[in-house]
Amino acid sequence: MINRWITFAACMVVGGGLGWVTAANDGFGPGLVLGAFVWLMLDSFYLGRLLRWLRAEQNNDTPAVLVGPAPAMRGIWGEVVDRTRRLLKNRDQQNQESQTRLDEFLAAMQASPSGVVLLDAQGRIEWCNQMATQHFGFDAQRDVLQHIANLVREPAFRAYMASGNFSHDVVIPGNASTPARPVKLSVHVHSYGKGRKLLLSRDITAVELAEAMRRDFVANVSHEIRTPLTVLAGFIETLQTLPLKEPERVRYLTLMAQQSQRMQTLVSDLLTLSRLEGSPFPDTNEWMTTSALFAQCEQEARALSVVLAPQGHQLEFDAGPACEIAGVQTELYSAMSNLVTNAVRYTPEGGQVRVSWTLHPDGRGEFQVKDKGPGIAPEHLPRLTERFYRIDRSRSRETGGTGLGLAIVKHVAQRHGAELHIESQPGHGSCFSIVFPAARVRRSHAA
Repeated sequence: MINRWITFAACMVVGGGLGWVTAANDGFGPGLVLGAFVWLMLDSFYLGRLLRWLRAEQNNDTPAVLVGPAPAMRGIWGEVVDRTRRLLKNRDQQNQESQTRLDEFLAAMQASPSGVVLLDAQGRIEWCNQMATQHFGFDAQRDVLQHIANLVREPAFRAYMASGNFSHDVVIPGNASTPARPVKLSVHVHSYGKGRKLLLSRDITAVELAEAMRRDFVANVSHEIRTPLTVLAGFIETLQTLPLKEPERVRYLTLMAQQSQRMQTLVSDLLTLSRLEGSPFPDTNEWMTTSALFAQCEQEARALSVVLAPQGHQLEFDAGPACEIAGVQTELYSAMSNLVTNAVRYTPEGGQVRVSWTLHPDGRGEFQVKDKGPGIAPEHLPRLTERFYRIDRSRSRETGGTGLGLAIVKHVAQRHGAELHIESQPGHGSCFSIVFPAARVRRSHAA
């Protein structure tokens, strides 16, 4: 500040001296004015340079980088420039750190398994992550500042947003939901800031499916056990209270034996499923021949065919090349036997059932069961391996099925690294195949 006054005084002295030299007393006053004007112009020049630099910094698109070096000035203006440069540098550093933290925070929300949508006070989208775009079908760039109610038109969601009560979530269909493959989303809104809202979405399709399967499982087990128990209890009461002739007594005892066998089969299948789910995966140390498995399946299929159809079925068994499979023999036989007996049960009398084993060039082995039965509609195929899922409940009970066979097949295939394939068309029969990986298949040493 002192230097500034010294500069002003120097300009006044020089101006007054020049005026005195040129016009004596008459020039002294104008000389002082001229000196003051020169000082003012010099001061304005420095101020203009400072303002131009500050304006350029204000319009800078990349605040972290200065547009140019600070103007070189001395005196108070030089100190102002130096302090301003330091303030701008500190500001830019703080902005850069804040931007880095913001980018890290947004990256964390982007990686979230839940959908995240930020809404302003009017309910317009400010930002959403990739998962939210999948859940709701948003476009992260196009739909910014669009009102959420214009994009999510589900009545349950609109009522939820209109109520203003966000203490609970709401379940709505997802963007990719179809009648064949429904998708359920749990949406929960949290308020923050001045009227802003944080919307979180979570895909609960698997949870809903598991809960539905649990309910169906309990209901089906209760029903499947209660029905034969009711029959047994009724027959026992009849035998105890009524004098029956020998033919009637034999018939009742036969029906009781059938119902008890039905319960025993159901319990056996339930125990098999429980054992499959709770035991470790089988290793590759134990090998069994495909010919032995085929012989067991053929014997059981022919015996069942005689029971179900007096004229039998056209059963064809092609054991293919002699091979061995690594795994648990009881599990593999259970899976193969279930596919074969299912084909026999659902194929009309005199129909064809063909069972084959194929060794593929890449080393994989395929066990295939093809029948000429009524076939299966496409909408039933995705759910065939669910427990107790039946296309025709009355037909399943007539043939003695428990509804657990394909669930057992699926678990056995998964435990042995195999794949279960199902192909079927109504009126053209069905084809079930288990494809074993090359690591679990080899040609038989005996061959």
